[in-house]
Amino acid sequence: METSRPVVVKRMPERLNAPAAKKFLKEVEPFLRSDRPQLVFDLSQVKQMDAAGVDMLLHCLNETMKRDGDVKLASLSPQAAVVLEMTRTERLFEIYQNSTDAVRSFSSFLPNAMKHSFAHSYASFAPTAPIAFPVNNVQLPMPETENAEHAA
Repeated sequence: METSRPVVVKRMPERLNAPAAKKFLKEVEPFLRSDRPQLVFDLSQVKQMDAAGVDMLLHCLNETMKRDGDVKLASLSPQAAVVLEMTRTERLFEIYQNSTDAVRSFSSFLPNAMKHSFAHSYASFAPTAPIAFPVNNVQLPMPETENAEHAA
């Protein structure tokens, strides 16, 4: 029987620079190390985020995925949304309008969740045009009946 695991919701600080990211990481480290961690980061208060903040988010995602868990983002401030879009990091996270929706998403039926996740994650990798492989000097063998006719 599947028992429900707690979903931890953490509000991100206004500034996600190196010192703030380091402090935040220390706060969430115990949750990252749990079995199948489920975290929601609320970014509604973020007014400034630099590379250290993005790196910290990626580190958290990496650590949770190692333990068969996930990090989801919620309530992105306009500033956070721009930084995540510019760094193309938003593609790696499920993003929700609010923390409640993000928390609820953890309890959704797994096959549907996986289907959504795979479609979302891999859509960006799909080629936009057919891939053509160059083939030079290839001669296809002719069927036996045609070979006999041409030989005569």
